[in-house]
Amino acid sequence: MNATHSSSAGAAGAVMLEVSGIHAFYGQAHILFDVSLTICAGEVVVLLGRNGAGKSTTLKSIAGLVRPREGTVKFMGETIERRQPFEVARRGLGYVPEERRIFTELTVLENLEVGRQPPRPGVPAWDFEKIGKLFPNLAEMPDRPGGRMSGGEQQMLTIARTLMGNPLCILLDEPSEGVAPVIVDQMAAAITELKRQGVAVLLSEQNLHFAQEVGDRAYIIEKGRIRFEGSMAALRANDEVRAQYLAV
Repeated sequence: MNATHSSSAGAAGAVMLEVSGIHAFYGQAHILFDVSLTICAGEVVVLLGRNGAGKSTTLKSIAGLVRPREGTVKFMGETIERRQPFEVARRGLGYVPEERRIFTELTVLENLEVGRQPPRPGVPAWDFEKIGKLFPNLAEMPDRPGGRMSGGEQQMLTIARTLMGNPLCILLDEPSEGVAPVIVDQMAAAITELKRQGVAVLLSEQNLHFAQEVGDRAYIIEKGRIRFEGSMAALRANDEVRAQYLAV
């Protein structure tokens, strides 16, 4: 039932992130089983699955927040699965958690400054002006405290703060969850623009419509195992896979 993507997936650029056979645990609970995936520069890859399937744990394992017991995570050719989260971030791998975790007492500008890192060769150097073009809502409220923003605006701010680190690749955990449709549309536009600028995006999602709008390739995870990998077109054409692993 698996659909394996072809080597043409690298057409957007060289392989940037490679996850190979990782097994992850919370205590004695085995959560991820032999999970493997790749993402190339300028590519949007979507990790789909129902709630509790292992999507967030996969992203946390890549970002250094969960240490896999087996398997490897390579970023830009360097093995990073034993690195601390701050070391992973400094290498240009950004992570946007589902929980948002903005600083509610700080203003929009102050939140963005927290995420600032030096520019990196080959990727955009982000500042407030560029962030404002990507997220016009934020441009209108530079001095607003994070705690006085809507959930959707806080989600934008979390992504923007990660972009201030000038990432080569960004991990987005359920960015469309619990936000208004108009904000979801802006998220889609932002992800498309990041792709255009050569930033790789690994997106964890339950929203299939949103995933199809922005994604190039998809992986489906269920009970901690990858059950499908292939192009978004192949997923659209496979009613059986969608019904088995994504239907509510």
